[in-house]
Amino acid sequence: LTEADRRSHEIIERRLGELTPDVPLLSEEGKDVPYEERKDWEVFYLVDPLDGTKEFIKRNGEFTVNIAVIDRGRPSVGVIYVPVQDVAYFAAEEQRAFKQVGTEEPVEIGVSGKLPTDPLIAVASRSHGSEETEKFLERFTVQERTSAGSSLKICLVAEGKADIYPRFGPTWEWDTAAGHAILLEAGGRLIAEGTPEEVAASKGSHTGNYLLKKLNKDKAAA
Repeated sequence: LTEADRRSHEIIERRLGELTPDVPLLSEEGKDVPYEERKDWEVFYLVDPLDGTKEFIKRNGEFTVNIAVIDRGRPSVGVIYVPVQDVAYFAAEEQRAFKQVGTEEPVEIGVSGKLPTDPLIAVASRSHGSEETEKFLERFTVQERTSAGSSLKICLVAEGKADIYPRFGPTWEWDTAAGHAILLEAGGRLIAEGTPEEVAASKGSHTGNYLLKKLNKDKAAA
């Protein structure tokens, strides 16, 4: 945790509170709200004010600010901003997914459309490699591997620059919610490893093994 995490949280909490004072906010750096209390929230903000603290400390530019709107358990809006690059990825339910660089016009993005049997580009964590990840990727024909920090990995899948992102180990809901919304609108899915089930966005912390994986909507049954 850094002072930057706290300051980012304070700014986001204040600005969203001014914009929509009746919508509650759950943030990694905010007060702890028990699941039994927030399970009755129909709509709320889910925020990671600084995703990729290690990347921030290393000054490699690969940290992000993640803001999602959760509507009845689904991530309906997602924004991921990369401050150092001045790049934003964003999506809203049934409104498609976009990438915007600086003040340029937003460009629609989408997943690559490859099947799991095709040669794939895999993206993995720069800071959290594991033996489980290596074993999992052995199931596929991986023609290229790349690494990235924070939620940039999800964005790479959403814009078709990578095809699959496996993540094993503790993962919190604010780590994935904004990227999940963007990925869905880009044509991908975020699923629990070993099942066809979409990962829920409001069931408390994710502490099991999860797989973030691109599957083309029209070919998901293949």
